[in-house]
Amino acid sequence: MSALITANLITLDENLGDSRFDVIKHLTQAVVNAGRATDFETLYAAARAREEKTDTGIPGGIAIPHCRSEAVTEPTLAMARPAPGVDFGAKDGAADLIFFIAAPADGDEAHLKILSKMARSLMKKSFTTALREAKTRDEVVVLAEEALGLREKAEPAAAVPAASVSAPAAGEPARKKIVAVTNCPTGIAHTYMAADGLKYAAEEMGYDFKVEPQGSSGGEKLTQAEIDEADAVVFAVALPVRGRERFAGKPYVESSVKRGIDEPKVMIEEALREAENPSGKRVVAGATDAEETASTDGSWGSRIYKALMTGVSYMIPFVAAGGIILAIGFMLEAITMPNLGDVDPAAILEGASLTNLGDTPLSLYLGAALHTIGGFGLGAMVPILAAFIAYGLASRPGIAPGFIAGSVAVLVGGGFLGGIVAGLLAGLCAYWLSLLKLPRWLASMMPVVVTPLVATLFAGGLMFFLLGGPLAWVTSSLENWLNGMTGTSAIVLGLILGAMMGFDLGGPVNKAAYLFATAGLASGTQASQEVMAAVIISGMVPPLAMALATALRPKLFTAPERENGKAAWLLGASFISEGAIPFATADPLRVIPSSMVGAAVAGAIAMGSGVASPAPHGGVWVIALVDNPVMFLVAALAGTVVSALMYIVLKSLSSKKTEETVAA
Repeated sequence: MSALITANLITLDENLGDSRFDVIKHLTQAVVNAGRATDFETLYAAARAREEKTDTGIPGGIAIPHCRSEAVTEPTLAMARPAPGVDFGAKDGAADLIFFIAAPADGDEAHLKILSKMARSLMKKSFTTALREAKTRDEVVVLAEEALGLREKAEPAAAVPAASVSAPAAGEPARKKIVAVTNCPTGIAHTYMAADGLKYAAEEMGYDFKVEPQGSSGGEKLTQAEIDEADAVVFAVALPVRGRERFAGKPYVESSVKRGIDEPKVMIEEALREAENPSGKRVVAGATDAEETASTDGSWGSRIYKALMTGVSYMIPFVAAGGIILAIGFMLEAITMPNLGDVDPAAILEGASLTNLGDTPLSLYLGAALHTIGGFGLGAMVPILAAFIAYGLASRPGIAPGFIAGSVAVLVGGGFLGGIVAGLLAGLCAYWLSLLKLPRWLASMMPVVVTPLVATLFAGGLMFFLLGGPLAWVTSSLENWLNGMTGTSAIVLGLILGAMMGFDLGGPVNKAAYLFATAGLASGTQASQEVMAAVIISGMVPPLAMALATALRPKLFTAPERENGKAAWLLGASFISEGAIPFATADPLRVIPSSMVGAAVAGAIAMGSGVASPAPHGGVWVIALVDNPVMFLVAALAGTVVSALMYIVLKSLSSKKTEETVAA
């Protein structure tokens, strides 16, 4: 195993700039200059993206920026002790001890355990004090290797007596027992630091404590007996808890993994207060992580954003299933009656049955049946969107009010905008009702009777009596604008929608474009189907482009990237934009612009040539349902080629620059 940290990866007592990103740039360049990473931009982008998700500063003047990246060739620690210190978001001020952990995307467990051990060592005051007093870079290397267990300490610390924590004397109350789970996105640093922070805090408070770090390098798993004996549970997490059902019925507190580092005592005290409160929070048997923690952490902007994304994610299966079935119904009806304006599915089904068709052709009868079934699925789009937006804010008590208020939005003509507003109103009302401190007999009735009743009256009443009219006007104006688009205006809209689909690959901007397209699809107008086709084709481009790029220039990509490229062919053809995410995560500064340009080209070609899709999903597999299928393929191919060539050029230039830097 090569050395994880060397003297040339250490910077002592230099001014590294005013911003944390200046420090990260410096440390990233040190890793690249040491020949431990192939590309500065890729590694820096990954480190910056991780830092922007959560501050890596922790109390005590410490920061641990870290990331995984395809650019990293071997696990590496780089360290800076800047003068002056730099703010990394810790509550107690600037950091003057900064360790940058750079891990390969597919790092092996042995290395990850060592990197995690460094993160845990920084929780010990004796170690950080020695680092601050170190005079040379070689001295820092020795201290780091001792902490990692890679070198024996010159003066081993005296053993702590085994009985240093005394058991309760006879007659004294039993010590409280706490169990915890910690995790973070990369599973290298914060997972283990939170575990140790909670452990040290619990020991100082006189409690028995067990923790399960769910990180990359593993850790001891809590036994069911330890969970059953615990008085309370602490979840300091950034990801869903694996095996959450094991904690069913236990009082708990849940917050960000960083809070487990910054405020471990506070979290433990909150968990014990929940245990003492008969109406306190309990882990629900069979509930998912999202159901129990809906919108309980973060700013209101973050909560509402998550709720909107929850609504969209639950809505998409209804749109996909209902829309594709509806489109097949259209196709079967058209076989018999090319002028679909003459088709009345209800009249056809009323006058015929599968066993007694009469004069009705079988294709027309089946088309009318599928038209009706698909219409129900697509018609549920807005109520489902509203229901699960409310669910994202208030958990299960928000579903019924959201669904009913969303149905009212459809009734008054508010469309998908009405569904969004209805879901937010229902969810916020249900959430605020959940905050009331009520007697236990009344609290048990709230989620089943009182909350659905009050939230439905509130959101549904506002939608019916006050908001429906204005929202219906906005919706009809939008539909009229779409129907009136021709020529240049249609091409411009295609460019905009395409760029949105290529921007964040399944994220909020991508979903906003998709929601815009599906909103008018139930009307069956030509304009709405053209918008739908442009969005589908644009969404196919990013993963197809990454697949094509890895096939054209395989030497530019790592083995895992080439494997991802092979998978991206099918994902792209199926209109799953997320197939490009592995590439965008590792190399966002080149992948995202390339995806946006190629997707915008595809969207403009599709809109300009009148490609129309009655199906809201399916990619190339629903091409039989599409108007102008030849231009559908031309638009997808043109966007894919533009995006792939742009990415290859940008990546080639970067690789050449890196080679020159290393050679220098």
